[in-house]
Amino acid sequence: MIRILLAEPMNLLRGALALALSTEEDFAVVAELRCLDEAALDIARASTPDVAVVNVELLTGDGLSLLNRLSVERPHCAILVLAGPDAPGRLHRALDVHVRGVVGTQATPGELVHGIRQLVRGERVIDAGLAVALVATPRSPLSARELDVLSVAASGLPSAEVAAKLHLTAGTVRNYISVILHKTGARNRLEAVRVAESAGWLT
Repeated sequence: MIRILLAEPMNLLRGALALALSTEEDFAVVAELRCLDEAALDIARASTPDVAVVNVELLTGDGLSLLNRLSVERPHCAILVLAGPDAPGRLHRALDVHVRGVVGTQATPGELVHGIRQLVRGERVIDAGLAVALVATPRSPLSARELDVLSVAASGLPSAEVAAKLHLTAGTVRNYISVILHKTGARNRLEAVRVAESAGWLT
């Protein structure tokens, strides 16, 4: 029996995916999560899935870190990410944390089932359309924490408020911003945000 964990923020879609996968005689959906947090990691540990199917929208900030921890703690659990063509930045980061499969959100249930079976056999699964988007998009030079800082700073908040939201000091945020400007070649925060958004590093 192939044990599957689903992590999808939309209740309706999560339920539909669970129903579709459960029709396969050798599939068992052992956990359904709407987010990736510490509680989700505990559920993943307890449910011992063979495959984790995760929506790319959950791979921001702590979600990406938790997915990385899952891959380290359960190396035999294959991770498959569901993504649209408009999320190449997140896909690049996902592939850095041992994700072995990427399937497009436009895929049919049959294609998803086939992808899961390929992962269980130890094969890599990369959606052709998404592979083209990945090649066409430059990889982000920013770390996950730098992207967090830039994402919050994009709202126009001063450094002190960005620091409060991210539980950092204002000086640390200013240092991050300085590094971000250097890496992106931008003259100010607004320009750095534009560079990151146009490259798909921020969503």
